[in-house]
Amino acid sequence: MAAAILTALLGTALYLHSGSGAADTRGIAPPDRQALAPNGPPTPPETLATISTLPLELPVSQARVTAIVYHATGNSSAIPLAPAGKQQNAGFFARLYDRFFGSGSSTGPKYYVDGSGSGSDTSSVDVGAPAGTAVYSPVDGTVVSVQPYVLNGEVRGSIVQIRPSNLAAVIVTVGNLSKHLNVDVGSPVLASATRLGTIVDLSKLIQQTVSKYTSDAGNHVSLQVSPAPGASPLL
Repeated sequence: MAAAILTALLGTALYLHSGSGAADTRGIAPPDRQALAPNGPPTPPETLATISTLPLELPVSQARVTAIVYHATGNSSAIPLAPAGKQQNAGFFARLYDRFFGSGSSTGPKYYVDGSGSGSDTSSVDVGAPAGTAVYSPVDGTVVSVQPYVLNGEVRGSIVQIRPSNLAAVIVTVGNLSKHLNVDVGSPVLASATRLGTIVDLSKLIQQTVSKYTSDAGNHVSLQVSPAPGASPLL
């Protein structure tokens, strides 16, 4: 166990500080779902988006969602996501095409795309929900990094990075979590079942993109996917 944690820490350090370095990108054994979630997930899982063959499950209860907003991050290493569901603010011609040819997905949550950033409009997704809402892992996998979220020189919350069991060539980053987490480096996690922490309240600190699409301050949990250290740029 100690060797596994040390390996994860070394791989994450290379990822954060150099963006390069060797890493094992082979599939890793999935965690024991029955052992980690003997009573099943808190809510029926719902796919939020996909990356290659990997589904990202909605990380909060459907009843708590205020808005789902995809946006650019300016991070060139972020891998664009394929949203599930139907875009609420699609342009006229996109809606017309969908009406006649049915290009939109009939399943999945409704979402918005904010085009104000630089880069792919789906390189990150914010799932709006009130501060204090429980956040669950969007994938099966293993926690490889836990970092402080620093804003204006102070630690405001936490960032958790997960290596998925079924796509070890990527890292899923979950942001805007509270300081007090339910997991640490080396923790196995299950999609829609393992609680990572809660959404931190940033309403008095920054203008949040989600607030443009809701009637509240726009607190949210953010998801982003990027290549794992040493992974081939296949996605």
